[in-house]
Amino acid sequence: MNGMVAARLHASGLSLPPAPPPVATYVGFVTVGKLVHVAGVGPTWGPEIRYRGKVGRELSFEQGYAAARLTALNLLAHMEVACGGDLDRIACCVKLLCLVNTVPDFIDAQKVANGATDLLTDLFGVENRPARTTTAAPSLPFDIAFEADAVFLLH
Repeated sequence: MNGMVAARLHASGLSLPPAPPPVATYVGFVTVGKLVHVAGVGPTWGPEIRYRGKVGRELSFEQGYAAARLTALNLLAHMEVACGGDLDRIACCVKLLCLVNTVPDFIDAQKVANGATDLLTDLFGVENRPARTTTAAPSLPFDIAFEADAVFLLH
């Protein structure tokens, strides 16, 4: 991993986890032309789930935000594979779908999801901020706190 995106990650004190393997019958990403569709990932580092439980009960807002940031790093880990190690091939994240595992009366799922969007914005710039959908979920696989999938555009 070299280039400007890698330098921004390093300057932020961040590194990419290993690309998470699929946990069911699907692939981690599919490339169609200049678009890369990345399957849903969560707040894991390798096989370790770092944020488990519901935001608003087991986890604070801040922990949910951190889970969203880690999830964005996992999206980028798949992109690193899709781009042959060169994250500078990414023009932008076009679309981000965020699911937040919350208690029923939690009303700030969109602010939790900012953890993922803010990280991508830091790396690719405000002008390349993605369109995004966020929803609160009554449960997520393995009781993860956050899940996202994304569509990226390549140069």
